[in-house]
Amino acid sequence: MSIFEPASQPTRDKFLAVLRIVAGAVFISAGTMKLFGYPASPQPMPPFALMSQLGIAGILEVFGGLAIVLGILTRPVAFILSGEMAVAYFLGHFPNGFFPMVNGGIGALLFCFIFLYLSAAGAGAWSLDAAISSARKSP
Repeated sequence: MSIFEPASQPTRDKFLAVLRIVAGAVFISAGTMKLFGYPASPQPMPPFALMSQLGIAGILEVFGGLAIVLGILTRPVAFILSGEMAVAYFLGHFPNGFFPMVNGGIGALLFCFIFLYLSAAGAGAWSLDAAISSARKSP
């Protein structure tokens, strides 16, 4: 195999699954930081109502991240989370400067495009979506 040739389909599916699982797990920790204060935030979190913008973001991050890790309803969930991260970037970071390195929006921007990719590519291997799909195909 040459470095210029694409990897085989099974290899691509497995690495897509690794990307999905790691991104989802990190995303869950962002939500638990907002909702439960764990892991501890580097900046103290102000008190907030669960149905506020910050509370809804935390709920989406915990439950959406869990769905991404499990690979269930990956495409629609990833699309919603991509939108959440776009809103987070443009409302929370972009007003502080154009460049993500300056405005602190690197994480939001990367999550936005990782989830946008997952919404197009699907869950890959080791997912409930794949298990459901293969169960539907077999008689």
